Amino acid sequence: MKINETDIEKIRECKKVAALTGAGISAESGVPTFRGEEGLWKKYQPEELANFDAFMKNPELVWEWYNYRKELIREVKPNPGHYALAELENIIPDFTLITQNVDDLHRKAGNRSILELHGNIMKNKCLDCGKITDSIGPIEKGELPRCECGGLLRPDVVWFGEMLPQDVLKKAFNVSEQSDLFFSIGTSAVVQPAASLPLIAEENGSFVIEINTEPTVISDTVSLFLQGKSGEILPELIEKVWHVS
Repeated sequence: MKINETDIEKIRECKKVAALTGAGISAESGVPTFRGEEGLWKKYQPEELANFDAFMKNPELVWEWYNYRKELIREVKPNPGHYALAELENIIPDFTLITQNVDDLHRKAGNRSILELHGNIMKNKCLDCGKITDSIGPIEKGELPRCECGGLLRPDVVWFGEMLPQDVLKKAFNVSEQSDLFFSIGTSAVVQPAASLPLIAEENGSFVIEINTEPTVISDTVSLFLQGKSGEILPELIEKVWHVS
């Protein structure tokens, strides 16, 4: 990792930090993409199951798919990149993690201040009262999970064709705008509205660091582009800047 002393000093002086993470950091932990699996699900594309119409038409099928996904994700562990971001939250009191991932790995790693733009696959939401509940146990075939109010539960994730949770999105824009250090990690920087967050941070004077295995559309404009795996770069960066290993 190449970083000069001037940049190290700038980063060390920052007091308000935000980090945006995408699929890249989860891929380093081996989180499946859920496209073209073997067996029953091979004939389906995620777009066919991860939408409200599909759920209302055949909730049992959609729940079966999500239970399959959750079981796979439960076996996945956070990687050094996740743990480094949790450590960063311990170092910087004013720290917010914004994630496009639904796999709950940041919380497993120890982060507490998390804005989940696309929801959390380990949580559920009632279609009637809107209450959010933690993950439920295995569902028997032919049964559907229900809220204590009697309403049908659905996975608390943003499906194709749905808007992102507006309160979460508003907070993400606010912390990005107010940050003096912003990380864009493992995200393509093209999917809106998340793609706007590093740009807003940059426009408001934030020192923007992008960490990605490949350059993206923002790589030439950010303050610092570090190419490689976040699980390798983030621990090294924290050690260099804050002398924590």
